[in-house]
Amino acid sequence: MTETSAPAARETEDEAAAAPAESDLFAQSEVAADYIEGLLDILDYDGDIDEVVQGGRPVVEVVGDRLHALIGQRGATLDSLQELTRLAIFRQTGSPSRLLLDVGGYRDTRRKELVSIAKNAAERVRQHGDAVRLETMNAFERKCVHDVINAMTDVVSESEGVEPHRRVVVRPQD
Repeated sequence: MTETSAPAARETEDEAAAAPAESDLFAQSEVAADYIEGLLDILDYDGDIDEVVQGGRPVVEVVGDRLHALIGQRGATLDSLQELTRLAIFRQTGSPSRLLLDVGGYRDTRRKELVSIAKNAAERVRQHGDAVRLETMNAFERKCVHDVINAMTDVVSESEGVEPHRRVVVRPQD
C-alpha cells in the first residue's frame, strides 16, 4: 500500500464505522412509525404507514385521506413533525437520525416541482447571464435544487441567508 492510499483507506474505514448499519436504520424507521401511529391515533386520523430504508436513511411514508393538515402550508407542519419524530428516535435510541418523513406523497410531488424550478432558473441564467435568486426554501427543498444544478456544467448554485430565510442562488459557471 502506498502512502497516498493509506489515508484514503482509513477514511473509507472511518466512513463505514460512522454509517449506521441497515438494521439500525430499520430500527429507527420502526420507532418513527410507532411515534407517527400514536400521533395519528391521538388526532383520530386514518393512515397507512410504510417503513423503508432508502439511500442510507430511514424513510416513513404515511398515506391516507384527510392528512393535509399534517403537511401544512408549503410542508411546514410536515417538517416540524419530521423533527419531532427525529427527536423521538434520538430519545429511544440515543443516536441522531436522518429520517425522512413523507405524508401523502408530498415530498415526491414537491421534488418534481423543484426539478422544474431549478431547470427554469438555469435556463434564465443561460439566457440573461445574471444570477437568479429563488424563493426561500427548507433544507430538503434546497438540496433538491442543488442536486439538479450540480448535474449541469454551465451553472452553479449556492445557498445564502439564515434560516428560515435561506434560499438558493443559481449563477453562471465561472
